Amino acid sequence: MLLENKKIAIVGGGPGGLTLARLLQQKNVDVKVYERDIDRHARVQGSPLDLHEHSGLAALREANLLDEFRNSYMIGADKTTITNEQADIVFSDHENKQTEAFGDEHFRPEIDRGVLRSILIDSLAAENLIWNSQFLAMERQGEGWLLNFKDGKSEYADVVIGSDGANSKIRPYLTDVKPFYSGITMLEGNIYDAEKKAPKISAILRGGKIMAFGNQKNILMGQKSNGEIGFYASFKAEENWAEKSGLDFSNKSEILKWFKTAYAEWNEIWQELFENATTPYIPRPINCMPLDQSWKTMPNLTIIGDAAHLMPPFAGEGANMAMLDALELSKMLLSDKHKNLQQAISFYEIEMRKRASSKAKESLENGEKMHSKNALSVMTSFFSGQS
Repeated sequence: MLLENKKIAIVGGGPGGLTLARLLQQKNVDVKVYERDIDRHARVQGSPLDLHEHSGLAALREANLLDEFRNSYMIGADKTTITNEQADIVFSDHENKQTEAFGDEHFRPEIDRGVLRSILIDSLAAENLIWNSQFLAMERQGEGWLLNFKDGKSEYADVVIGSDGANSKIRPYLTDVKPFYSGITMLEGNIYDAEKKAPKISAILRGGKIMAFGNQKNILMGQKSNGEIGFYASFKAEENWAEKSGLDFSNKSEILKWFKTAYAEWNEIWQELFENATTPYIPRPINCMPLDQSWKTMPNLTIIGDAAHLMPPFAGEGANMAMLDALELSKMLLSDKHKNLQQAISFYEIEMRKRASSKAKESLENGEKMHSKNALSVMTSFFSGQS
């Protein structure tokens, strides 16, 4: 086996990195995940994820974690309601009979991001996940790498896999290609005890998802576990909007005032979100890696997930592609069909870039549709099966 007597370091403990560690651990590979968080409770996890049959769910199936997922996913959270800016419902599939259809490519069960992370963490041996390990830099040592962390410790690895997200510190060791701004910014908020604090919105949400379109702007939201709602105001803006706006994202009244101005045509019901969200709000400029990116394959280094192919969220593919990266890379590294690690990694990278480019293109196109003048009719037609 190519990984026999090799130390594997995965930098970053998101869905992709943890899935890869689980897949390698099953084959008794010496693998360590180095995660910057001090522990599993260090930060609030983002919006729910819908996992797809041939990517996220396929990876969980290979990792022997599908039963845990089935016991934890949020039934009904994939139900969608589409409204206009006045909160008039123009589409809902809530009345459709709910069926569990694992194996059906159109079944996309939703799971809270934090719950999925816990499933993956619990599947790893404690010694294989090293918390409070903020990566700073690495240097070549022999045929491998010496990784240096903020707390002063250093660790050697024969192979390093960057799974450290959009602002990856591993990626520059492979390529200097950087992401570009898509033209869209999303402002993220979160509401705890949402049925009590945001009853009008919760009544429309009904434990599922809302997509509201109007005036080339969106409000997108989904049910999270423990009665929480995660939501996003999504709009076209100049790059670095957050810095140029001068807004204090920890000031609820200031953000509410901004919303009333920026979304002036929208019904007052939506203000319930901004009146009851916890602070700070999180501005997220939506970036994307170039669709034609490439780099020279190295024998002891590669990247997965957002570190490799950051893309907009408008096709629901980010986490799914990261988990599929983990699945495909593990297959290449564990295969006996390749003469060396560089060849195995090359096979993975070529196919990964190809499929990621296709999904990123779809995501960019969807983003444009969702922020167009006729977004409401376009998206309603899509979800009702008329397009």
